[in-house]
Amino acid sequence: MKKIFLTIMTALAALTAVAQTTTRCENPMLWADVPDPDVIRVGSDYYMVSTTMHLMPGVPVMHSRDLVHWETISYVCDKIADTPLYDLEGGTVYGRGQWATSIRYHKGTYYLLFSPNDQPYRSFIYSAKDPAGPWRLQCRTNHFHDASLFIDDDDRVYVFYGTGQVAELNKDFSGLKEGGLRATVFKRDQTETGLLEGSRVIKKDGKYYLLMISWPNGQKRRQVCYRADRIEGPYEKEVILTDNFKGFPYVGQGTIVDDIHGNWYGVIFQDRGGVGRVLTLEPCRWKDGWPMLGDENGRIPENFEVPLESYLPAEGITGNDDFEGKTLKKIWQWNHNPINSMWSLTEREGWLRLKTSRITDNVFLAPNTITQRMFGPESEATVCVDLNGMKDGDVCGMAAFNGDSGLLSIVQDGKRRTLQLTFESVDLQDPGKRVVGVKKEVIEAVPVKNGTIWLRVHGDFNLGKDLATFSYSTDGKTFRTIGKPFKMRFDYKRMFMGTKFALYCYATKQCGGWADFDNFTIKQ
Repeated sequence: MKKIFLTIMTALAALTAVAQTTTRCENPMLWADVPDPDVIRVGSDYYMVSTTMHLMPGVPVMHSRDLVHWETISYVCDKIADTPLYDLEGGTVYGRGQWATSIRYHKGTYYLLFSPNDQPYRSFIYSAKDPAGPWRLQCRTNHFHDASLFIDDDDRVYVFYGTGQVAELNKDFSGLKEGGLRATVFKRDQTETGLLEGSRVIKKDGKYYLLMISWPNGQKRRQVCYRADRIEGPYEKEVILTDNFKGFPYVGQGTIVDDIHGNWYGVIFQDRGGVGRVLTLEPCRWKDGWPMLGDENGRIPENFEVPLESYLPAEGITGNDDFEGKTLKKIWQWNHNPINSMWSLTEREGWLRLKTSRITDNVFLAPNTITQRMFGPESEATVCVDLNGMKDGDVCGMAAFNGDSGLLSIVQDGKRRTLQLTFESVDLQDPGKRVVGVKKEVIEAVPVKNGTIWLRVHGDFNLGKDLATFSYSTDGKTFRTIGKPFKMRFDYKRMFMGTKFALYCYATKQCGGWADFDNFTIKQ
């Protein structure tokens, strides 16, 4: 009897051990704007980079141990300073900036490459011994669109980019290698008549695999793979994923990565409307030497077990902030380069002070607008705002921020303050993404008598609703809805990003005012 009991207990312990080393993925794996992912594994640790374009600091580096729960551990550059457009001077870089970063690890060093996709056309390569930083600029080199770094077994360094182009870099990542390989390794076949980009390259069992997004004319977007025995080709092609997950089209663009047990996974983004381009995680099944994505039917699973121990980071890629620290949490990014002398966490301890520094008539040109991602299926942010530092003409508040924005603003007009819900839309025109006009509709306005107010923005992304609703409170307890819901949108011509929570304070008449923000709390 005792032997039977011990056998049962051993079996239960084994089952418990399995449960402790397995985590569940529910897709979307990250229901937030995390496009163009590249993921690598170093030991048991995963590192991911993604596009955040005009938001600074730039190039977020995220860490996980289970491929499901992620934390931002560093940014590669505080700002991009080689053109005044990043300072909102003479134009903007909306929808440009840091695009489709590639990350690799080689002999104790991490390397990153990204091309800002603005002028002057160029690429940046950074390196670090620790992915948590600091990162060092290795070189500026040629522009490579949607590029993938690749380091071969013989230590030769390549970059795949564009539509089947490859160029060899110096082994020290100092730029193009003189006399090195530079070629088009394949040409579009007759089925590839539309978009073909988003290179991600791995090597497995002696073969080279180049993953790309494909969008044939009149067909669904899909993930394709090109395979070769030699880096210069010839390459053959296979479609490895075509799926409209949960009724939304276009699951495509990303990479594949393995775990310590030999399992493989795809990390692929999907367009999801106002929230942006969200991340899915799916099994990668090797079939006849091809990395086929999805379940046995080639579908993105709604959920599945990942045989990795669950990992809960201290902070996710979004979160609360009481502004008690002396440095900003990594959950925040500024809209364009910040003016660091015009914001503070120390002038009033426990508050974020945003000071006006430039006269403008709209939030799209306002320096020091600070943002973080909205999350699906629903997310709600609340913040307390002290208004006593505002001057005549100042505007401050919280927004669902994008090319089309819903803004809940306090407007100072002389000694009178008004809370306004406005729907605003920016008209951007090349060159330099110049703001040529802002359409503004005042939905509702109410007088503000107190010096402190609480603002709340709720985002509902269920079933493609993409609706933001707004409310406010004068005591932090009872909230009143204001106006009507705002329809959030993803637009490819202006911002090219998902909607963000944003805090702002700008001047329309005179500089020198400020607003203080406290207790930013977010519910997901």
